[in-house]
Amino acid sequence: MKLKKIVIAPDSFKGCLSAAEVAESCKAGVLRVFPEAETVLMPMADGGEGTVEALAPFIKGEYVDCKVSDPLGRIVEARYLLSQNKHMAVIETASAAGLTLLDDCERNPWITTTYGLGEMIKDALDKGCSTICVGLGGSATNDGGSGMLSALGCRFLDSDGNELEGKGMNLHKIESIDVDSLDKRLITTRFVVACDVDNPFYGENGAAAVFAPQKGAAPEIVAALDSGMRHFACVVNNATGNDISMLRGSGAAGGLGGAFASFFNSELVPGIDMVLEASGFDEKIKEADLVLTGEGSIDAQSLMGKVLSGVFRRSAKSGVPVVAIAGRVSDVEELNDAGICAVFSIQPGAISISDAMNGENARRNIERTVEQLMRILDLK
Repeated sequence: MKLKKIVIAPDSFKGCLSAAEVAESCKAGVLRVFPEAETVLMPMADGGEGTVEALAPFIKGEYVDCKVSDPLGRIVEARYLLSQNKHMAVIETASAAGLTLLDDCERNPWITTTYGLGEMIKDALDKGCSTICVGLGGSATNDGGSGMLSALGCRFLDSDGNELEGKGMNLHKIESIDVDSLDKRLITTRFVVACDVDNPFYGENGAAAVFAPQKGAAPEIVAALDSGMRHFACVVNNATGNDISMLRGSGAAGGLGGAFASFFNSELVPGIDMVLEASGFDEKIKEADLVLTGEGSIDAQSLMGKVLSGVFRRSAKSGVPVVAIAGRVSDVEELNDAGICAVFSIQPGAISISDAMNGENARRNIERTVEQLMRILDLK
């Protein structure tokens, strides 16, 4: 089987390689076997890390750096994309409240905050933006968006009228919300919120239960956060009239999706769909023989709003087969049953986490794995 056109549309391998670097390594593996093949590189993102980079080629503008608070309140430099006319900004939550900003021993969604994201939004408002696109993926937080709202002027009060910091540990203490000091510019600001998951605010499939363990929460903290989210949702409903409890995507980024939906003029959209639309994916896969995608870790959850799910859904409509690669693979049967042709781990054998996460190792392993895949497809 001679492959003439291959679309390469991976996510990043988080903490290891950017989506663009993964795509280049895949291309090298393809060309070792099919040197005449047309390779169309389309680095993807799902609203998490890499969203700004993925959208930058399609939005005329410039990068803006600003100093904001990280998830633990330390000052870091974050970057976002500002359109040429300064009417629109594209912001990644991960750049201010991301897991990658913390060491493993620092990860604890009980004490982390999205305050820095609010500071980024304020900076974009100061630049004159009236439309702000926010990617929610990759957060280290489960504060229901209270940190972000605090940075923008909201005050969260306990039963004695004392103001509380916007953190997961305080959600169950909040009895009222004072929105009088909320930045008035937000009234006329439109938010397009790119969700990488569609989980509800709380419950067995909610923000805390599903994602807090990945952010460093012990089982008892997960339970306490979920209880706090239930309570906070009721307080938000009382303050805004918006019931976000079961809203799809409200649990994204530890409840940030729900905060945007409740307090701002926001549209929650699948992050991968936003990137696919902006990049013209449907047009570029025409006459393709294969779509090659991947991400750092692939499992059944990858079918829920992640890059893999979006790429596969669009490719299937056009009848183009999809093969995926990843640093870690599980739930292969479910992925195959869903329609993914094949899923391959790039690891050559037993390997330490540090070696697996080494960028140079990952590049070599991706290139080698893709080459071997191409050799199978080249069988006469």
